[in-house]
Amino acid sequence: MKLKVKILLLCMGSTLLALSLQTFLFQESSSAFIYEQAKNESENSLENMQNEVSAFIKDIESSMIEVYMEKDFIQALKEERTMEALRQEFYRKAYEIATTRFKTQDSVVSLYLYTKNHDIVSTYRRAFTPKHNYAADIYENPGEENAEIVKGYFQSEDAAMLVTSYYNPYREKDILRFVLKLYNNSNRSDRIGYVVCDVDSKVFTSILKKYSTSSTMFIWLQPEGDRPVASYGEISGKEEAYYQEMAEKIRTGNQTGAFRLEKQEIFKAWQDKYNLTAYSMMPQSILQQNQSTLTNNLLFIAFVMIILMAFLTAAVSRSVIRPLDMLMDTIQQIKGGASHLRTKVVSKDEIGELGQNFNEMLDRMEELMQKESQANRLLSQAEYKALQAQINPHFLYNTLDTMSSIAEIRDCPEVSMLSQSLSNIFRYCLNMKDPFSTVAEEVSHLKNYSYVMEMRMHDNVKYFYEIDENVLKDQLPRITIQPLVENALNHGLRNKRGGKEIRIAICREDGRLKIEVSDNGVGMDAGKLNEDLAKNDLNYVEKGDSIGLHNINARIKMLYGDDYGIVIASVLGKGTRVSVTLPGQEEMQNG
Repeated sequence: MKLKVKILLLCMGSTLLALSLQTFLFQESSSAFIYEQAKNESENSLENMQNEVSAFIKDIESSMIEVYMEKDFIQALKEERTMEALRQEFYRKAYEIATTRFKTQDSVVSLYLYTKNHDIVSTYRRAFTPKHNYAADIYENPGEENAEIVKGYFQSEDAAMLVTSYYNPYREKDILRFVLKLYNNSNRSDRIGYVVCDVDSKVFTSILKKYSTSSTMFIWLQPEGDRPVASYGEISGKEEAYYQEMAEKIRTGNQTGAFRLEKQEIFKAWQDKYNLTAYSMMPQSILQQNQSTLTNNLLFIAFVMIILMAFLTAAVSRSVIRPLDMLMDTIQQIKGGASHLRTKVVSKDEIGELGQNFNEMLDRMEELMQKESQANRLLSQAEYKALQAQINPHFLYNTLDTMSSIAEIRDCPEVSMLSQSLSNIFRYCLNMKDPFSTVAEEVSHLKNYSYVMEMRMHDNVKYFYEIDENVLKDQLPRITIQPLVENALNHGLRNKRGGKEIRIAICREDGRLKIEVSDNGVGMDAGKLNEDLAKNDLNYVEKGDSIGLHNINARIKMLYGDDYGIVIASVLGKGTRVSVTLPGQEEMQNG
């Protein structure tokens, strides 16, 4: 892809990104603002609607309370007369109450008088036709009449009037139901019966219609823990499913707080006294109308910006691309073998500076190529000398092996073993291809060394090995243990009189590899030496006493960090103990 195309895409992409970001941020802020406006408007409308609904319910409640004015009927309930006597005397009482105590606009469709044992005393039904049919007793079909809600309410301690509903299949609509408990005077623990008043839901529907703020808004009234009592608005398809889902959640008590379903906004206003909550469901499409207009405008702006950026990019890129094309042409010629060519600097901007630096780089490359040719000749000479130097160790191994074989043939076992041990020592020390070894290999090398020293010095040193078999395969830097024993022989036991002992202990403590080499020699003042070891001054590796200890300590700290290394404990006249701490096998694998 050409650079000018990349510049064009970059400019257009940046412009589109800025426009998209602006659109997103504006949509989010405007959506939140519109949502709050719709929420406040809906909730205020629902609150006002609840006030009118509450006023209507209070009128119904007042009319139902006038049952107490029927003193002969109330007295009969108090005396708990037989059902036969009650029905014979008061069979028209429900009709009298419905026609005299309620107004026509209350739209009472049926009225029921019950004893405290849920036995029907009197029934009023405004119409009794195939189309306008109401039950003579709500307990004839309790499931259809939602009668269990009534019975549960009567048995509860709730003193407020119950507002519920049921679906009338003959009318094909919901019927409002109001239930009022009757008490023996003011004693609320002594219930003597109750009144059930069914009202046509059109009275609530007309109120809901009055407070609907949009033709697409759906409103309903529903007590918590019960089915909806009235609704208004047209819904279908998914909206019907959302409504049924929400109504079921309210009936079962699973809803919490405000609701925001997919593509729907749900608002509510609660009425405390009658446990009746008003809900409104507004499609999100209403809230997104302005976003649609905004998106169309931004798409038009994006189209204009793309065309404009295409012309601007073509004009700007020409002044930038031409010097780069010249530079690329020079590079292609140099690749073809014309290494003497240099690019022509035509400007003093960044591109001109690039051309100047390119020319200087070519000059430097020619100089380095000459030096590299000289270095290659020197390297060839060094490799030849290194190859010669490798012959000497192999010559030494082979000579010692030959001496061992001759000594064994001529029955000189000590000379044979000494020659073999020396050969193993040289082979182990000079084999530095792998800087690491295992505990087992280090101990084998140490035993070869101690044998040679014993044959050489005749110091009669006793060696004690305390090595945990579990650490034999643990890795450690090559030639770590032998210098510690060498220091013990040269500094600790050389001037020691009497029995001489060296103890080598290797184990694992707290997951770390612990090596201790102790002797019963003359001892020393270890304070200054421990300070130098802790400082890990690399100058001690090149000069001074105990170079072996400083060398081992420096290698360990370089490989594993300052938490590891050598610590010395010594008592004058009693001996010295050198402790080496290394990472254990598991710690090295995890590290």
